[in-house]
Amino acid sequence: MQDMTDTAGRAPDWYPDPWGRAELRYFDGSEWTANVASHGKEATDPPGGESHVPVVNRATGKVVADVAKAGAAGAAAWGGGGTLFTEAVLVVNQKAKLIEVNNEYAIYDQNGTQIGAVRQVGQSKAKKVLRVLTSVDQFMTHKLQIVDASGSPVLALTRPAKLMKSRVIVEDANGQELGQIVQENMVGKIHFGLHAAGLRGPNGQDGRKLGAINAENWRAWNFNITDESGNEVARITKTWEGLAKTMFTTADNYVLQIHRPLDEPLRSLVVAAALGVDTALKQDSRGFG
Repeated sequence: MQDMTDTAGRAPDWYPDPWGRAELRYFDGSEWTANVASHGKEATDPPGGESHVPVVNRATGKVVADVAKAGAAGAAAWGGGGTLFTEAVLVVNQKAKLIEVNNEYAIYDQNGTQIGAVRQVGQSKAKKVLRVLTSVDQFMTHKLQIVDASGSPVLALTRPAKLMKSRVIVEDANGQELGQIVQENMVGKIHFGLHAAGLRGPNGQDGRKLGAINAENWRAWNFNITDESGNEVARITKTWEGLAKTMFTTADNYVLQIHRPLDEPLRSLVVAAALGVDTALKQDSRGFG
């Protein structure tokens, strides 16, 4: 994954905004410019400043306890290095808010060290007002950046506006599509297909299916993730935060356990999976998301 602060050899083009204030920012071949774009609309925003890295301030002991609740403590036979793509266990904690206006998450390793985050980008003031006053989030397009600990984007997620089923488009740090997470049903145990970028199918999904995300109960709290042969390669487990916090805030906590090293683009789709599932289902069920 390319470091967004390292501009050496980067071709002139639009890339995910390294500062997270817009969806895209133009790089002219030598430096980042003030030209930005969100949802297809261009604007100006001077480059520079501190890159926003959402922080949840979750106690280390609680993160470790989440890993234990998910049955992932000491289970990994691989991993390390402290990056989002080399750790076998990732703990995703959503920032607790009474009303969700910006989707923000912190991502920890299994020892409670924050190694990344998720920030929502490209929202207009009008959209934020609608999110406060209405329950129409599912009819809006949502764009998220998954960033490393320094705030450099490593993946971008787009959930287009939906009527029924959701899909999440996953792109790399250079804005190149890697694949999609596509909801395949609405009744019973929800499951999603993991599709590589390529030839489009009749419903907008990609042609080659690399695997699936399968809910293990009808409430869609826990999921197994399989490869194209049906072998389980990872698991998503939602951890219980307590009645008051769960009922009265937007916070969701997930543990993603990856059983073995994976090749691209399946690796990136699996890392994006917990965020993709939450964006596609969880907040819509509350009317916020």
